[in-house]
Amino acid sequence: MNLAERAAPGHMVGLLKVRVLRGVNLAVRDLWSSDPYVILKMGKQKLKTRVIKCNINPVWNEELTLYVEDPTLPVRLEVYDKDTFSLDDRMGSAEFDIHPFVEAVKMNLVGLPNGTIIRKVVPCRRNCLAEESHVYWSDGEVVQDLFLRLRNVECGEVELQLHWISIPGSGGL
Repeated sequence: MNLAERAAPGHMVGLLKVRVLRGVNLAVRDLWSSDPYVILKMGKQKLKTRVIKCNINPVWNEELTLYVEDPTLPVRLEVYDKDTFSLDDRMGSAEFDIHPFVEAVKMNLVGLPNGTIIRKVVPCRRNCLAEESHVYWSDGEVVQDLFLRLRNVECGEVELQLHWISIPGSGGL
């Protein structure tokens, strides 16, 4: 069953393609390193990256695609250390709001020069941004880069990139 078939007919507004790029200075949960992976959650959906062995600065460069029914729901990111003989260890979590990104997509922009910044999202106490996030135009589409500071952990950040996939006939944005 594909993503479009899993969503209730007429309720899906589009697909959010999240490229999980890398982790930076993640917490050590084994003796000298960690075996990290990322879980993304939105509503009832839960997607996972592969495990990167013995690395606190992993490069996943993996695309995970979530179907979006309610663009006001936050996306939750959790990082874990894979363990063989015990429960996986938590390495922090973060949340991000896709609303500013979705609002830029709704503008139906065309023909902008590559790199044109459409919107800026600044770090604050209500978000997990480690630095200012830009929603910008790249190769004919709206893109957002995010550096998320992990919470409930001593250190660590995760870098993501968001892309939107419109679904014809979905009643989308």
